[in-house]
Amino acid sequence: MTPEQLLDGLLRGNAAVQRRAMAKAITLLESTRTDHRALADDLLTAMLPHTGKSFRLGISGVPGVGKSTFIEALGLYLITQGHRVAVLTIDPSSTVSGGSILGDKTRMEFLSVHDQAYIRPSPSSGTLGGVAEKTRESMLVCEAAGYDVVIVETVGVGQSETAVANMTDMFVLLQLPNAGDDLQAIKKGVMEIADLVVINKADIDATAATRAQLQITSALQLLGMHGGSGHAHRNTEVWHPKVVQLSALLNQGVDAFWAAVCEFKALQTQNGLFAERRQHQALSWMWERIDAGLKQNFRAQPRVQTLLPQLSQQVATGQLAASTAARQLLGAYETKSQSAGLI
Repeated sequence: MTPEQLLDGLLRGNAAVQRRAMAKAITLLESTRTDHRALADDLLTAMLPHTGKSFRLGISGVPGVGKSTFIEALGLYLITQGHRVAVLTIDPSSTVSGGSILGDKTRMEFLSVHDQAYIRPSPSSGTLGGVAEKTRESMLVCEAAGYDVVIVETVGVGQSETAVANMTDMFVLLQLPNAGDDLQAIKKGVMEIADLVVINKADIDATAATRAQLQITSALQLLGMHGGSGHAHRNTEVWHPKVVQLSALLNQGVDAFWAAVCEFKALQTQNGLFAERRQHQALSWMWERIDAGLKQNFRAQPRVQTLLPQLSQQVATGQLAASTAARQLLGAYETKSQSAGLI
């Protein structure tokens, strides 16, 4: 299908045609073939006027915290409220085989078959930060298709999983009732950028859930007092991170969670930070693509390809420092680029 046909399917197709167009569009965007990238750029440019109207929600948390169960409960609740929900799940890729299970749909058996929901699993393919390389572009496909809530579920790698916060309107961190003491809560890197913390599985141990809520609330207040998290302490014009309890399995507390999300969206829209955050994310996306393009171009340079095996062998055997080899390769790349008139 051409970019024009894909866009027409996204905008005007019936349910079956639209789902097929979404699947093909995301597959095209995820392709690494040069000819496909040119078509993908045309599709992205054509889609842009039809995007930006959804609420983008990032969900993170350690494996086993219940992200998939929570997203299904939330998605089904939102559908009853008149929303259309798209879920982009990121599955970790094996460092041995390179493959991914992509089985998140099996954990959302009710949401995955609902005609007002769309679930797309994608492999992380070695991308750090808990998201896939083309997650941002996949979100635009969902928005063009008319889904007004787009949820991104990360792989669940732990403290370093912060990339999703740079592509969503709100970053939610799921925690377990017995996740550790208040010192453990403070040292988590994701805690500093979380807009909302959810204590899931609160039905298992209500006392532990309440204790965790109090400890994390104290940790968030401490982080806010230093102003480094972007949540100025005592400033009523900005959002202060909250901690809520719920049980996704029993479908308890999902409505209170969404009420907090709506409160966040209203306040951030009123103070202008909602639009500012999206502008910053768009620029970050541009520089991420520049970095990826430069790295790909670097590896493709003939002079670099000639030197790389020899220098790699010398680094591996301890004959040459890694930093020295890197400088030599960069020097070869710069010389080649200058001779080609690229610099």
